[in-house]
Amino acid sequence: MRIVIAGGHGKIALLLAQVLSRRGDHVHALIREPGQAADIAAVGGVPVIYDMERDAPADLVAAVAGSDAVVFAAGAGAGSGAARKYTVDFNGSVQLADAAEQTGVARFVQISTMGAGSPPAAGTDEVWAAYIDAKTRAEQDLRARDLEWTILRPGQLTDTEGNGLITLGPPPISRGAVPRADVAATLASILVADNTFRRTLELVSGSVPIDSAVAAI
Repeated sequence: MRIVIAGGHGKIALLLAQVLSRRGDHVHALIREPGQAADIAAVGGVPVIYDMERDAPADLVAAVAGSDAVVFAAGAGAGSGAARKYTVDFNGSVQLADAAEQTGVARFVQISTMGAGSPPAAGTDEVWAAYIDAKTRAEQDLRARDLEWTILRPGQLTDTEGNGLITLGPPPISRGAVPRADVAATLASILVADNTFRRTLELVSGSVPIDSAVAAI
């Protein structure tokens, strides 16, 4: 498969690119900074310079054309203000979905977050509230499209070593943590699982092997 990952220099994206390239997929990772290209190459991916907040949508269409699937793994990241949650976490997903539709790429996997789909709790920090709202809007936009989409909502992300054991299912599931490595491995399994089309799934660490958990959806 030829797979385009938006937000290609993120932690989950780099882990995913490595998993995919090792199994023989061709990964094209969208990055903003040329200095990030070596990190993409190191995990077996092809770096593609594209800034979703600045570059022309036509360039994104060109990057996506000919792919079998796209993954939206972009995020404004820690330290960014509320405004960038909308320009990256929401609008970036919209741009990628537009490009997928224009090029006939049906498979779209979106990384969201547990908590999306519900209003932020009263008194929530402004930036966190904007993040949840942006992710919710991105999910709503994707669900309205005629694509083979899957929305994955991981729990609290950690950098601990993955063990390949998860709990995966439609919301709501009990909140918990999950290593980024297990998120990446789950994404790789979901990408080729047609039983996950048009499904919203939540993910935390658990007791079921990843491929078995995906197959059970």
